[in-house]
Amino acid sequence: HNTPARLPEAATVVLLRDGAAGIETLLLERPDRGSFAGAWLFPGGKVEPGDTRGDHDATLRAAGVRETAEETGVHLQSGDLVALSRWTPPERMPVRIRTWFFLAPDPGGDLVLQPDEAVAARWLGPADALAAHGAGALVLYPPTWVTLHALTRVATAAEALAIAAGAGVQRFDTVAADGGLMLWQGDAEHPGEPTENGIHRLETATLPWRYRRTV
Repeated sequence: HNTPARLPEAATVVLLRDGAAGIETLLLERPDRGSFAGAWLFPGGKVEPGDTRGDHDATLRAAGVRETAEETGVHLQSGDLVALSRWTPPERMPVRIRTWFFLAPDPGGDLVLQPDEAVAARWLGPADALAAHGAGALVLYPPTWVTLHALTRVATAAEALAIAAGAGVQRFDTVAADGGLMLWQGDAEHPGEPTENGIHRLETATLPWRYRRTV
Protein backbone atom coordinates (compact mmCIF):
# COMPACT_ATOMS: atom_id res chain seq x y z
CA HIS A 1 0.00 0.00 0.00
CA ASN A 2 1.17 3.52 -0.72
CA THR A 3 1.56 5.63 2.39
CA PRO A 4 -1.17 8.28 2.24
CA ALA A 5 0.03 11.86 1.96
CA ARG A 6 0.33 13.76 5.20
CA LEU A 7 -2.79 15.87 5.41
CA PRO A 8 -4.29 17.94 8.19
CA GLU A 9 -6.61 15.72 10.19
CA ALA A 10 -9.98 16.07 11.85
CA ALA A 11 -12.19 13.97 14.12
CA THR A 12 -15.95 13.65 13.75
CA VAL A 13 -18.24 12.10 16.36
CA VAL A 14 -21.51 10.40 15.41
CA LEU A 15 -23.58 10.54 18.59
CA LEU A 16 -26.17 7.75 18.81
CA ARG A 17 -29.23 7.20 20.93
CA ASP A 18 -32.34 5.01 20.79
CA GLY A 19 -35.50 6.96 19.96
CA ALA A 20 -39.11 5.85 19.94
CA ALA A 21 -38.88 4.83 16.28
CA GLY A 22 -35.33 3.45 16.33
CA ILE A 23 -31.78 4.69 16.29
CA GLU A 24 -31.20 8.45 16.13
CA THR A 25 -28.11 10.53 15.48
CA LEU A 26 -27.30 14.15 16.27
CA LEU A 27 -26.85 16.49 13.30
CA LEU A 28 -25.78 20.13 13.53
CA GLU A 29 -26.69 22.79 10.99
CA ARG A 30 -23.66 24.89 10.10
CA PRO A 31 -23.95 28.68 9.72
CA ASP A 32 -24.50 29.96 6.17
CA ARG A 33 -20.87 31.02 5.87
CA GLY A 34 -17.46 29.39 6.18
CA SER A 35 -16.69 25.74 5.54
CA PHE A 36 -19.71 23.46 4.91
CA ALA A 37 -21.98 26.53 4.88
CA GLY A 38 -25.59 25.55 5.56
CA ALA A 39 -24.87 21.84 5.68
CA TRP A 40 -25.95 19.40 8.38
CA LEU A 41 -22.96 17.59 9.87
CA PHE A 42 -21.98 15.52 12.86
CA PRO A 43 -20.00 17.36 15.56
CA GLY A 44 -16.27 17.53 14.88
CA GLY A 45 -13.35 19.55 13.67
CA LYS A 46 -9.63 19.74 13.07
CA VAL A 47 -7.06 18.25 15.40
CA GLU A 48 -5.32 21.03 17.31
CA PRO A 49 -1.89 21.01 19.00
CA GLY A 50 -3.50 20.75 22.44
CA ASP A 51 -5.10 17.44 21.45
CA THR A 52 -1.73 15.71 21.10
CA ARG A 53 -1.46 12.52 23.14
CA GLY A 54 0.96 9.62 23.20
CA ASP A 55 -0.28 8.04 20.01
CA HIS A 56 -2.27 8.91 16.89
CA ASP A 57 -5.50 7.21 17.93
CA ALA A 58 -5.51 8.91 21.34
CA THR A 59 -4.88 12.29 19.69
CA LEU A 60 -7.82 11.83 17.33
CA ARG A 61 -10.07 10.78 20.21
CA ALA A 62 -9.04 13.81 22.24
CA ALA A 63 -9.94 16.05 19.31
CA GLY A 64 -13.32 14.38 18.92
CA VAL A 65 -14.13 14.71 22.61
CA ARG A 66 -13.06 18.37 22.66
CA GLU A 67 -14.91 19.34 19.50
CA THR A 68 -18.10 17.60 20.64
CA ALA A 69 -18.01 19.42 23.97
CA GLU A 70 -17.30 22.77 22.32
CA GLU A 71 -20.04 22.46 19.71
CA THR A 72 -22.81 20.69 21.64
CA GLY A 73 -22.03 20.81 25.36
CA VAL A 74 -22.02 16.99 25.36
CA HIS A 75 -19.12 15.62 27.40
CA LEU A 76 -17.67 12.27 26.37
CA GLN A 77 -14.74 10.17 27.51
CA SER A 78 -12.20 9.11 24.90
CA GLY A 79 -13.00 5.49 25.69
CA ASP A 80 -16.63 6.07 24.66
CA LEU A 81 -15.56 6.53 21.04
CA VAL A 82 -15.58 3.60 18.61
CA ALA A 83 -13.54 4.18 15.44
CA LEU A 84 -15.69 3.84 12.33
CA SER A 85 -14.10 5.24 9.17
CA ARG A 86 -11.39 7.38 7.62
CA TRP A 87 -12.26 9.78 4.82
CA THR A 88 -9.68 11.25 2.45
CA PRO A 89 -11.05 13.93 0.11
CA PRO A 90 -10.49 13.98 -3.66
CA GLU A 91 -7.14 15.35 -4.81
CA ARG A 92 -8.81 18.14 -6.79
CA MET A 93 -10.28 19.67 -3.62
CA PRO A 94 -8.74 23.08 -2.76
CA VAL A 95 -8.69 22.27 0.96
CA ARG A 96 -8.02 18.67 1.93
CA ILE A 97 -8.46 17.38 5.47
CA ARG A 98 -8.41 13.68 6.32
CA THR A 99 -11.31 13.04 8.70
CA TRP A 100 -11.75 10.14 11.09
CA PHE A 101 -15.30 9.25 12.10
CA PHE A 102 -16.12 7.78 15.50
CA LEU A 103 -19.39 6.48 16.93
CA ALA A 104 -20.30 7.27 20.54
CA PRO A 105 -23.36 6.65 22.71
CA ASP A 106 -25.21 9.79 23.78
CA PRO A 107 -24.52 10.34 27.51
CA GLY A 108 -27.61 12.53 27.84
CA GLY A 109 -27.85 16.07 29.08
CA ASP A 110 -28.90 19.31 27.45
CA LEU A 111 -27.42 20.50 24.18
CA VAL A 112 -25.56 23.81 24.38
CA LEU A 113 -24.73 25.00 20.88
CA GLN A 114 -21.89 27.33 19.97
CA PRO A 115 -23.60 29.82 17.60
CA ASP A 116 -20.58 30.32 15.35
CA GLU A 117 -20.32 26.53 14.89
CA ALA A 118 -23.99 25.47 14.74
CA VAL A 119 -27.25 27.38 14.30
CA ALA A 120 -29.51 24.37 14.94
CA ALA A 121 -29.35 20.75 16.09
CA ARG A 122 -31.69 17.83 15.47
CA TRP A 123 -31.82 14.23 16.58
CA LEU A 124 -32.86 12.39 13.44
CA GLY A 125 -33.36 8.82 12.39
CA PRO A 126 -30.87 8.04 9.61
CA ALA A 127 -33.61 7.19 7.10
CA ASP A 128 -35.46 10.41 7.95
CA ALA A 129 -32.31 12.47 7.40
CA LEU A 130 -31.68 10.79 4.03
CA ALA A 131 -35.30 11.31 2.98
CA ALA A 132 -35.11 15.01 3.88
CA HIS A 133 -31.90 15.31 1.87
CA GLY A 134 -33.46 13.51 -1.07
CA ALA A 135 -36.34 15.98 -0.98
CA GLY A 136 -33.94 18.91 -0.96
CA ALA A 137 -34.88 19.90 2.59
CA LEU A 138 -31.40 19.66 4.09
CA VAL A 139 -27.84 19.69 2.79
CA LEU A 140 -25.54 16.72 3.44
CA TYR A 141 -21.98 16.02 2.30
CA PRO A 142 -21.06 12.56 1.00
CA PRO A 143 -19.29 11.27 4.17
CA THR A 144 -22.30 12.25 6.29
CA TRP A 145 -24.70 10.74 3.77
CA VAL A 146 -22.84 7.42 3.49
CA THR A 147 -22.52 7.16 7.29
CA LEU A 148 -26.25 7.73 7.71
CA HIS A 149 -26.95 5.18 4.98
CA ALA A 150 -24.98 2.52 6.87
CA LEU A 151 -26.87 3.35 10.07
CA THR A 152 -30.21 2.65 8.40
CA ARG A 153 -29.35 -1.05 8.65
CA VAL A 154 -29.03 -1.17 12.46
CA ALA A 155 -31.82 -1.17 15.01
CA THR A 156 -30.13 0.16 18.15
CA ALA A 157 -27.19 2.28 19.22
CA ALA A 158 -25.63 -0.72 20.97
CA GLU A 159 -25.82 -2.75 17.77
CA ALA A 160 -24.17 0.01 15.75
CA LEU A 161 -21.34 0.34 18.27
CA ALA A 162 -20.78 -3.43 18.39
CA ILE A 163 -20.68 -3.77 14.59
CA ALA A 164 -18.21 -0.88 14.27
CA ALA A 165 -15.98 -2.29 17.01
CA GLY A 166 -15.82 -5.63 15.20
CA ALA A 167 -15.36 -4.26 11.69
CA GLY A 168 -12.40 -1.96 12.25
CA VAL A 169 -11.82 1.33 10.48
CA GLN A 170 -13.21 1.50 6.94
CA ARG A 171 -11.14 3.59 4.54
CA PHE A 172 -12.80 5.86 2.00
CA ASP A 173 -10.16 7.35 -0.33
CA THR A 174 -12.46 9.47 -2.45
CA VAL A 175 -12.00 9.93 -6.18
CA ALA A 176 -14.38 12.39 -7.82
CA ALA A 177 -15.33 11.33 -11.34
CA ASP A 178 -17.38 13.10 -14.00
CA GLY A 179 -21.14 13.19 -13.65
CA GLY A 180 -21.21 13.66 -9.90
CA LEU A 181 -19.69 10.25 -9.15
CA MET A 182 -17.78 9.59 -5.94
CA LEU A 183 -15.67 6.43 -6.19
CA TRP A 184 -14.10 4.41 -3.37
CA GLN A 185 -11.83 1.41 -2.97
CA GLY A 186 -13.08 -1.68 -4.71
CA ASP A 187 -14.83 0.14 -7.55
CA ALA A 188 -13.54 -0.98 -10.94
CA GLU A 189 -12.98 2.68 -11.87
CA HIS A 190 -11.12 3.60 -8.67
CA PRO A 191 -7.41 4.00 -9.55
CA GLY A 192 -6.14 3.02 -6.12
CA GLU A 193 -7.50 -0.44 -5.38
CA PRO A 194 -9.85 -1.44 -8.18
CA THR A 195 -11.71 -4.76 -8.15
CA GLU A 196 -12.69 -6.22 -11.52
CA ASN A 197 -16.40 -5.52 -12.02
CA GLY A 198 -16.54 -4.09 -8.48
CA ILE A 199 -18.92 -1.25 -7.61
CA HIS A 200 -18.42 1.13 -4.70
CA ARG A 201 -19.75 4.57 -5.52
CA LEU A 202 -22.15 7.35 -4.71
CA GLU A 203 -24.15 8.95 -7.52
CA THR A 204 -24.75 12.62 -6.60
CA ALA A 205 -25.78 14.24 -9.90
CA THR A 206 -29.48 14.24 -8.99
CA LEU A 207 -31.57 13.85 -5.85
CA PRO A 208 -32.06 11.46 -4.23
CA TRP A 209 -28.46 10.29 -4.21
CA ARG A 210 -27.80 6.61 -4.87
CA TYR A 211 -25.15 4.51 -3.09
CA ARG A 212 -24.05 1.33 -4.83
CA ARG A 213 -21.67 -1.20 -3.32
CA THR A 214 -20.89 -4.79 -4.28
CA VAL A 215 -17.44 -5.09 -2.67
